[in-house]
Amino acid sequence: MSDDLAAAFADLQSRYKPNVLDQELSFYFSLGDDPGQKWTARLTPEAMEFSRGKTEGCDVFLKTDEDLFLQLIRGQYKPSMMDFMSGKISSNDPLKLTLLKDCFSR
Repeated sequence: MSDDLAAAFADLQSRYKPNVLDQELSFYFSLGDDPGQKWTARLTPEAMEFSRGKTEGCDVFLKTDEDLFLQLIRGQYKPSMMDFMSGKISSNDPLKLTLLKDCFSR
């Protein structure tokens, strides 16, 4: 399924909206136990870059399963506080995750 993730990150990159952020932010996505389910995205005011694997020192991490992540970025699922409380989704900074969604067009 990591091919689905590669396609999903490429789609996100094509929908990136420049000048939403005023600083660089990095996000680490842990979407399963397989190495192909670990991704890093670096967002700057101008562009987004993504790569497989974890980069040290990321600002924000998101841990969930691959299926839920794909639903989230396709707009098929809207997370609730209960998702975070139950551990279905975990992050060190849920507020920056909301900023992340603002960086992409539909």
